Amino acid sequence: LDHAAETGGAVVPFVAEGEEWGGELVNTGRRFVTAIGAGTTYPDYKPAPFIVSQEVEGVDLVTVVTEGIFSYCGVKVKIDTDRHIGDETATVRSEGEAIGHVTTGEYGSQMLSLGGVHHLTGGSKAEGRATCDALLNLCNRKPVELTIDGGATVIVEAGKAPVIDGKIEHRMRVGCGSATIGMFATQWRGLVDEVVVVDDHITGVVSEHQAGKVLGWEDTGIKIIGRRSTPGRYFKVSEPGLGWGGTTISDPLSILGDWNAKKGARPGLSLLMVSTTGEQFAYYELDDQLKPVEKPFPERLQKSVGLIEDNCEPALCTVLFIGGAGGSLRAGVTENPVNLTRSVQGLKTYVTVGGAPVYVWPGGGITLMVDVTRVPEGAFGYVPTPALVAPIEFTMRRDDYVRLGGYEDEIRSVEDILAKGGEYLNPRSNAGAPAGNPWPPLAQLRRIPANGAD
Repeated sequence: LDHAAETGGAVVPFVAEGEEWGGELVNTGRRFVTAIGAGTTYPDYKPAPFIVSQEVEGVDLVTVVTEGIFSYCGVKVKIDTDRHIGDETATVRSEGEAIGHVTTGEYGSQMLSLGGVHHLTGGSKAEGRATCDALLNLCNRKPVELTIDGGATVIVEAGKAPVIDGKIEHRMRVGCGSATIGMFATQWRGLVDEVVVVDDHITGVVSEHQAGKVLGWEDTGIKIIGRRSTPGRYFKVSEPGLGWGGTTISDPLSILGDWNAKKGARPGLSLLMVSTTGEQFAYYELDDQLKPVEKPFPERLQKSVGLIEDNCEPALCTVLFIGGAGGSLRAGVTENPVNLTRSVQGLKTYVTVGGAPVYVWPGGGITLMVDVTRVPEGAFGYVPTPALVAPIEFTMRRDDYVRLGGYEDEIRSVEDILAKGGEYLNPRSNAGAPAGNPWPPLAQLRRIPANGAD
């Protein structure tokens, strides 16, 4: 309320003055019928279970509500960690069965691609069942233990910290070693003679790095054992692993060669070595033989290490459901299915999964992705095929719906559906939408048609 007042946002009364609240949902004017538990008409030779009409800002909108059966589906998993969990393309297993693979890593995260039609139906029955179980649990935000061939065992739960080989990950790295130098070089200037940020991707050295040069950093005669990229940036100081900065290193001195007195090395020269999360750090001084000797960590450097930690975001697992909705379920929306595809591609039809906004891939078909933490809990199911069942809703203007060949005679009002339900007699559940999700009818009205659509 304070934030709304400060920013000039709209303030909505909890209940009207003088009314008593009996525990029911309030402000139910913005209703949306989701497909969670709606049932399906597969193989979709008849209209979808619910075709809902409601007026929003003077515009008559229609939402077609159905549960889709997806064999062509899977999840993309983002695991925030700089730990090495497995080589790219390594097989990912659940209950001993192959269900996917490690895919291209992202900045500060490891990525998995799980599921898909080849694992669900193209292999053995055991593989299909294990794949379906893992996908279902991941989409319903339950923890799933995954093992990676030649790599780690990871427990993944959407919205929670990953557990890698029994250890909870707390921080996502602030950046690569070079980026860390770029961000924090000024914090170290005048406090330490040399800084090395250990990272399995790019290890940074402040005295050689452009950021250090701009600040007038003096040469130190340091030598890094690795492949030099550009000044102050080194590749391949170690193989990927579970140690410092996602390397195999437990002793950071192992990446240092001999110090060169002709290039600035001297007894007493101070050295900070730190990882990209700030979790590992050590302080050294060169002795008379120019060998680094570990010393108690000085108070003057605590702030800079703490700043790295403060700039690291919490490590989380992100699970995106991805499915192809370009098949027969379109026939539950219209007698001419390709018209629905074109309407979605032209942004005239707004697609949601359980009321949650989705990303629709460009190109042919209706390939969508949704963050499962934005979908109400328990929204996903399965059929013995095996295949996943996911709620899907298509919202558009009523005249557009009629124009694309929709089932106009099957349109019902929200009030009628709330009063009478559907042919499956499923129990109805009323709940508030997850925070942060837009109201789909209003989101549709405020979109701009694309691809030449009127």
